[in-house]
Amino acid sequence: MAEIFIVGICIILLLSYVFDITSKFTKVPSVIFLLALGWFLNQVGGLFNIIIPNLNVILPILGTVGLILIVLEGSLELELNRSTVNVVKKSALIALVPLVIIAVSFAIFLKVEWGIPYKQALINIIPFCIISSSIAIPSAINLSHEKRQFVTYESSLSDIIGVIFFNFASFGTVISVGGALYFSAQFLLMLLISVVASLVLAFLLAKIDHHIKYGPIIILNILIYQISKIYHLPALIFILFFGLVLGNVDELKNVKIMRNFRFTKLTREVRHFKDVVIEATFIVRTLFFLVFGFVLKTEDIIDQSSLVWSVSIVVAIYVLRVIFLKLGKMDLQPLFYIAPRGLITVLLFLSIAPKDRFPYLNESVVIQVILLTTFIMMLGLLFEKKAKQRQTAVVEDESNEAS
Repeated sequence: MAEIFIVGICIILLLSYVFDITSKFTKVPSVIFLLALGWFLNQVGGLFNIIIPNLNVILPILGTVGLILIVLEGSLELELNRSTVNVVKKSALIALVPLVIIAVSFAIFLKVEWGIPYKQALINIIPFCIISSSIAIPSAINLSHEKRQFVTYESSLSDIIGVIFFNFASFGTVISVGGALYFSAQFLLMLLISVVASLVLAFLLAKIDHHIKYGPIIILNILIYQISKIYHLPALIFILFFGLVLGNVDELKNVKIMRNFRFTKLTREVRHFKDVVIEATFIVRTLFFLVFGFVLKTEDIIDQSSLVWSVSIVVAIYVLRVIFLKLGKMDLQPLFYIAPRGLITVLLFLSIAPKDRFPYLNESVVIQVILLTTFIMMLGLLFEKKAKQRQTAVVEDESNEAS
């Protein structure tokens, strides 16, 4: 039995690798294939009465590790200099404002129409407001550098802001000015921890001469993240900050206290560390979405009673998205379509206490919103592919006529 299980996992990981390669040409996110494959395996297991243990237990674990690695991978690719200030501002604005508007407006609606406490309403709606970096970042790999950079910043900041907002809404019994000040202090504390821990880890990466070094650095990232989560600190800030520090090593040369640092060796180590993170992210992301697809229930996917809620949330997402992309003077194609919900939505939804859950925002709504936004993103990427093909054809025709 163990041998069959190992063979199955290897085949699935290789299939995921094929999905990753073919997505460059098909423009269909590999996440779609993984979810479909997980669901299909579940159906096959049911037909042959194969007993599968409860995989819901490992879903949050895979999701947490996957989130850390995906944000780390994305932040390692980001450049921080004067030329990126504008895109950082725009991505932060577009990540923050629509999230707050959707959360607050839906929470007010739930309070007025259904009479549930405003705090409880916020807790239930915030998970749906957060862009999934675990889906958006890998899907943007074939976009131009500027668009890929925007997607990485926006989705990573959306994760961070969303988690902070969710923790704030969950704090105490009521939302108050005191709670806001408390979370501001937490944010500043986490920022200080991020600065110190990132510099220490960067120093270790450059100094460790042992042949095993990248694994312990990744483990320390997960450890610091999880300890910060235990104390309800915005832990993703550390992951993003650490990735930015390593990804912008050259910028540290201008810092006085870092002038005697061996940057040549650190730059080489960072390059190898990136490769390890990319490989690890691929495996964990594959397993998470495969397991998530496996635990999907067919009745939840096609539950018509949940469609009103799902479609309402999705419409609100894209209406506000087009408004703010236009205000930010960003190219709508294909950025308008890249607003998927996914891993972080699942993690936050699972963390809501049963007594605080609003019955109509249930598992069916979560699944439908994730599938709808991912499908819309897939269509947008397909349109982008066709637009590029037409543009290439026009350029070729013009060059032929000129010759």
